[in-house]
Formats: sequence, structure tokens, C-alpha cells
Amino acid sequence: MAGYLKGGASLTWPTIGLSVMATQASAITFLSTPGQAYEDGMRFVQFYFGLPLAMVVISAVFIPIYYRLKVYTAYEYLERRFDAKVRYLGALLFLIQRGLAAGITIYAPAIILSSILGWSLNATIGGIGVVVILYTVLGGTKTVSQTQKHQMVVMMGGMIAAAFVIGYDLSDNVSLPHAVKVAGALGRMNVVDFSFDLNNRYNFWSGITGGFFLALSYFGTDQSQVQRYLTGRSVTESRLGLLFNGVFKIPMQALILFIGVLVFVFYVFVKPPVFFNQPTLEAVRATPHAAALAEAEARYDAAFEAQKAAATTYVSRASRRGPTTRRPRRRWPTRARWSNRPGRTPGGWCRSPCPKAETKDADYVFISFVLSYLPAGLVGLLIAVIMSAAMSSTASELNALGSTTYIDLYQRALAPTHDDRQAVQASKLFTALWGGVALAFAATASLLDNLIEAVNILGSIFYGTVLGLFLVAFFMKRVSATPVFLAALVAQATVVTLFFTSELGFLWYNVVGCFVVMLVAGLLQAVGPWPQPEPASAARR
Repeated sequence: MAGYLKGGASLTWPTIGLSVMATQASAITFLSTPGQAYEDGMRFVQFYFGLPLAMVVISAVFIPIYYRLKVYTAYEYLERRFDAKVRYLGALLFLIQRGLAAGITIYAPAIILSSILGWSLNATIGGIGVVVILYTVLGGTKTVSQTQKHQMVVMMGGMIAAAFVIGYDLSDNVSLPHAVKVAGALGRMNVVDFSFDLNNRYNFWSGITGGFFLALSYFGTDQSQVQRYLTGRSVTESRLGLLFNGVFKIPMQALILFIGVLVFVFYVFVKPPVFFNQPTLEAVRATPHAAALAEAEARYDAAFEAQKAAATTYVSRASRRGPTTRRPRRRWPTRARWSNRPGRTPGGWCRSPCPKAETKDADYVFISFVLSYLPAGLVGLLIAVIMSAAMSSTASELNALGSTTYIDLYQRALAPTHDDRQAVQASKLFTALWGGVALAFAATASLLDNLIEAVNILGSIFYGTVLGLFLVAFFMKRVSATPVFLAALVAQATVVTLFFTSELGFLWYNVVGCFVVMLVAGLLQAVGPWPQPEPASAARR
């Protein structure tokens, strides 16, 4: 069982570091992040500002405890510190969140293949899901981690190549320095925002605080990540693997976002589609609404020409003034704002002729550009990048879901005497079952506006509460099981209520959930008739 679930604890830090990065860098990262930058600029990179600090804290606090207790899952520690019900709660919150997120990571690459090959989206989801499930069930943790190391190299090589080719294509219309100026003039080079606004999803303060708590919970308590570094052959190897991720994650995300910005500038000078989801666009053309679509496209063409003229004038003036002079200012035509965000304004008319159509097309921006303008060889490489990312991330998630279900629920409650062969078989069965759940959720992922945001919002709803459980366990030694269990229920209810009733930026959910657990647990312990916790003892697995 140790070989299947922990990889024999034999991996070195480069493999761990690349595996950790590959687990987080799903197909969503390479498909949806450029679309996020296309419509919202570089500010999403602030989401990761708290990650390096979180890596330091996890390396100093979490990893030594996990190794000392020789746990298979992070949630075993919760029982050793509290009791079984707290362990069950932590495991269930992880299973709900990660099981749904796995569906989104399957959906993302399905968009690509269905667009390229003209297949049904649901059939493509099913095909990809079956392949990933078989790959994960047969492979085990060590195989997943070793494969991810090579997949990560392919991913980064492909994106770097894409950046160079996009820059070359862009040079036909504008130089790279002037492209950056155009992007800045249209609000896409908004890398850091120091304004303090709780309703703003991405600014420096939400990233350095909410992003820190999210990263601390994800890398420190999410079994899909914990299982990656528990395969290390020592505490030092695991720490170095995590710190490697902390150093390189922000530059990697900045590169991917900048690719989206370059695509945006390219479409300032080259007319983009009126709607990037081409199958939906063609479906509308085949309805009685085709005439209305043609009128919308005519207005769209006029808006694009106005923007292109303004951009050309802007670049011409910038060139005459030179790089060291004050940046020229130019009022962009109001009508050009429509072309500035293609698909957003005209996308609404898809709903009437095609009631089930997606009216959001940000996730199609990058793949549409790739298929239309990049050389065939690079198209194949980028498709391989996105498929590698899909396999690596989904495999890690399903592997963690299966092991957590077996170790923390089934074996703990129903089958404590299983031998290793039975344990591996049961883990494989639970992995396959969670694959089915992920496929079911993937069928509804088209209802989401942007996949990279959706998966992080979903995580933020649960991660704060789970992190609160662990921080109470680590640092509030006088708090016993029942107060922290009740506090976690209160915290989770609070976060869900905020999600449905407030405009609070989602990164703050992590902060709120964590602090509510710690505050309520401390208060309940102080006022209630709860026994003091006993020294940690070995719990049944």
C-alpha cells in the first residue's frame, strides 16, 4: 500500500517540485489563463503573491509533522490531535471541493478537442475522462509524480515557444515595446494594484493575504498536493520541492498571462471573431437569427476598424516621440470599446437562438488564436501541452480522492484489518468512482464564466475552513475536538452565506473561514464544559 499511495517515499526534490507545479498547473492554466488576461489584463498574477511565503510556512511547520507521524493523508493528523469526527469533517470538505474541481479540469481540455475535431463536447468529456481514470487507477502515486516531471517540461517548453511565435506574428503590426504600450493604454498591463477594496478580486492586499491563506491551505492540507511531497525520501527533499514551486510559480503564471496580453494586442490590429466559440457561432448562423447576427457583425467590423485606426495613430505618435519621452495620450473611440472586449457584448444574442449555448467565450480565446495563426507544428505542441496538463492535474486529484476516501473514511470506519492487496484494490475502486463524479460535474462546467476563476472560487469556499482546523491543531493546544468541530461548521456556513449574499472578493473567503474557525473554537473552549485535549496518540488508519 505504501508503494501505491506514497510512491515508496523515494522521490527527490526536482521530481517533487515539478510534480507539485504540474498538479496545480492543470489544462485550465494553459487554456483559461490567457483568456483571463485577454479580457482583464495581468492583474490576476497578484493572486499568487502570497504563495512564496506560504511555501516557507509549510516547509517549517507542516512537513515535519507529517513526516514524524508517518501519515498517508493530512487528515490522519486531525484525528491524532482531536478525534475521528474532526478527521471525517476535514476529509469530507476536501472530497467535496476536489471532486468538483476535478470535473472542471476534465472539462477544460475537452473544449479543445471538441473544437478541433468537431466532436460533441459531452462525448469528448467522456473520452478524456475514461483515459485519465484508467491512467490514474493503473499508475499509482509514484507513476503519477514521475510522469508529471516530464509533462511539466513539455508544458513550459511549449508555452515559451508560443510566446516567441506570438511576438513574431505581432511584429508585422507593432514592435514589442509598443505592443506593451498599447496593452497599457487599454488597461491590460495592470500588474499590481495597491488600492484596498474588499470587493476587488485581484489587488496586492487580497493576493498577499487571501492568496497566502489559500496557498497555505491548498499546499498544506489539500491531499492532492500533500500526497506529492509525502513521496519525498526525506524532509529536506520535500521542503526543497515546495520551495522550488514557490520561486518559479509566479514567473510561470506571469508568462502565461503575458501571452494572453500579446494575443489581445494582436487582435487590436487583426480583426478577431465576433465570438470565439466557433461551434456556437455556426449554430446561430443556421437559425432564423442569422440576419440579426450579420447586422451585429457589421457593427462589430466598424468598431474594430475604429479601434485599429486609433491604435495605429497611437503607435505612430509613440514612435515619433521616442522611448524616453512622455507617453502620448489618445482617447480611444467609444465604439472601439466593443472590439476591445470581443464576444462580451454580442455574446448575449446566442441565448435566444440557442438556449443552451455558452455566452461566455474567454476560455476559447487562446485556442482560437492557436488554431488560426500558429504554425501546424506548434499547434500540435500546444495541444500536447494542454493535454499533458490535463492528465497530470486530474491524475493527481483522482489519486488523492481515492486514497483519502479509502484511508480516512472506508478503512478508518469499516475495514481497519485490510491487508495491502485489499487496500490497493479498494483505493483503485474509489479512484474510479471519483472519476465518475468528476465526469458528471464536467458536463455542467459550461455554466461557468471563466474556468481559472471558477476552480479558485470553488477552492476558496472550502479551504479557509480546512486551514483553520489545522492551524488550531498546530497552535491552539488548549482547544479540544468538539469546539473546533463546531467552529468549523460555523465557519463553513459563514463562507457559503458570504458567497451567495455579498460581493466580497473570493480570496477573502480563505481569510474569513480560517479566522472564524480559530476565533469560535477559542471562544467555545473558554466558555464550554469541554475537556482539555489529551496528548496526541496514534490513531487507527
